[in-house]
Amino acid sequence: MSDTSAKGLHPRTRAVHHGTRRSQYGEMAEAIFLTQGFVYDSAEQAEARFQGTGPDEFIYARYGNPTSRMFEDRIAALEGTEDAFATASGMAAVNGALFALCAPGDHVVAARALFGSCLYVLELLAKFGVEVSYVDGADLDQWKAALRPGTKAVFFESVSNPTLEVVDLKAVSDLAHGAGALVVVDNVFATPVFSKAVELGADVVVYSATKHIDGGGRALAGVICGSRDYIRGTVEPYLKHTGGAISPFHSWIMLNGLTTMDLRVRAQADSALRIAQAMQGHPALSRVIYPGLPDHPQHGLAMAQMGSGGTMIALEVAAGKEAAFAALNRLGIVRISNNLGDAKSIVTHPATTTHQRLSDEEKAHLGITPGLLRLSVGLEDAQDLIADLNQALEG
Repeated sequence: MSDTSAKGLHPRTRAVHHGTRRSQYGEMAEAIFLTQGFVYDSAEQAEARFQGTGPDEFIYARYGNPTSRMFEDRIAALEGTEDAFATASGMAAVNGALFALCAPGDHVVAARALFGSCLYVLELLAKFGVEVSYVDGADLDQWKAALRPGTKAVFFESVSNPTLEVVDLKAVSDLAHGAGALVVVDNVFATPVFSKAVELGADVVVYSATKHIDGGGRALAGVICGSRDYIRGTVEPYLKHTGGAISPFHSWIMLNGLTTMDLRVRAQADSALRIAQAMQGHPALSRVIYPGLPDHPQHGLAMAQMGSGGTMIALEVAAGKEAAFAALNRLGIVRISNNLGDAKSIVTHPATTTHQRLSDEEKAHLGITPGLLRLSVGLEDAQDLIADLNQALEG
């Protein structure tokens, strides 16, 4: 298939075929090139490669690799960006996207509702002289007040972890671009399947490929999607010298994950909606948070921005931490773990795991209560999951 880059092809088709690089053997499956280095035909060719004047080929696995380039080309085609750089983990992607961009004296505006490790990266930026202002992501007035001419970047999760607040991508992007800032979006909960981030104004889209892209809980990976100038001129030099590049084997796993991602994620989102609807009104729960439910504060925005409520649900156990722990310990199908986007359903208690670094005041402000549970819906039968949740909550 020669024209798999054609924009007319469905994303599901591009996710199977785009960017394939076959060796002289014409293999059907994507090959894993497990090599650190590459051989040059001459000293002159080696010089040209390092000077960037030779053909677009490879130098060293930390700089690039045929398997990794297939993954980068394919995810960039799905996301609608010119290029991408694959990283060793989702956090390597967040770190690379921001640290490669910012210098001491720069100003970044970020949403408060972020994964704990993302907050840590922002704290590191501040430690190295970058001014970081925090806002409530859904409050456009706070974005307006925080942005100023010369702001370098804005950073937020399009759907926040773990309370599923949806940020208005287009409105924030318009405000950021008006101040001259680059829009960097962590799009993990939206997934590449439901993403319209670039269409709505995002300049840089970051994924933890560990999640829905892999989809089987097998390997760590991340990816940064953006313009070719940003990826090759800003991100690649930082990551290739600091060592955050992905391994070829993990790239191969992610390539295989992409082939089934659309089917998996849509099935998981369908189940998530059924589960959220079934859990509404449960006497043990004080809140069911799911962007696909009409009572979600940003339901209309979520439908316009993603066309789906996604694969994640937040459930607040009314009686607090002890009751939440008891429910977790009674689950039979859903597993306790801090990953998400897996084929297996996973639940965690954010206040004591993923967001345990936050103060009690910060948790309260973000709605991360002692009874809050974050549920990642897998590929099991939805009715089985509903029955498992009901028995766990009812004791």
